[in-house]
Amino acid sequence: MTTQNPTTREGHTVPDTIFHTRRDHQWEDIRSRDIFAGKTVIVFSLPGAFTPTCSSSHVPRFNQLAPVFQQHGVDEIICISVNDAFVMNEWAADQKAQNITFLPDGNGDFTAGMGMLVDKDDLGFGKRSWRYSMLVKDGVVEKMFVEPKVPGDPFEVSDADTMLNYIAPDAQRPLDVSIFTRPGCEYCARAKGMLHDAGIPFEELVLNRDYTDRTLRAVAGADSVPQVFINGDHVGGSESLAQWLARADSAAA
Repeated sequence: MTTQNPTTREGHTVPDTIFHTRRDHQWEDIRSRDIFAGKTVIVFSLPGAFTPTCSSSHVPRFNQLAPVFQQHGVDEIICISVNDAFVMNEWAADQKAQNITFLPDGNGDFTAGMGMLVDKDDLGFGKRSWRYSMLVKDGVVEKMFVEPKVPGDPFEVSDADTMLNYIAPDAQRPLDVSIFTRPGCEYCARAKGMLHDAGIPFEELVLNRDYTDRTLRAVAGADSVPQVFINGDHVGGSESLAQWLARADSAAA
């Protein structure tokens, strides 16, 4: 069964289907009713593993916000796609999204039961899932965010931030922190240590592995490292970071 007009199923029970998963080189069949029973679960579903929006935005942000969702009563976050178990396992490994459970809906049974199975013949995909997210409590869909029916692959309402705004609109988001470093730099080690001590996760970019000095000058307008960026703002080196953290502590007091 395919539908060309995906609609919400709020208030309905999720379909009772079987996910054919692959664990430790063995097949393992998991019933959907067992996944959802007695738990609060976020599901987001998308057209395909390894596709651009899914890999660059949809999965990473749900993975990043997973600890915040857990603080507000979510037991599990599940990503579903109409792909086989081998593809989903490889995609999960590639994404390094340890906070998300990837489930293969290879035959599209769950997706069809949700009324979200659509034709993507124009892309050579065949039948795939329309992009959506939902909050499921004890097997019943409480809230769905279904992308609008427009050409292409819209990504407007099924994102992690929209879901968090529904569950906990006042929740504090984690900081987006990146730090440019080079091997053997004591000031870089100091900056990373301060971030660790403050409990702030960060992404490290290492000279001549992830970037060159040309990139550093282009982005930070500087030649020295470390260079720290927080939520899009250029903080600077280790001393500037120490001042930033002191101000943040003062504001939180």
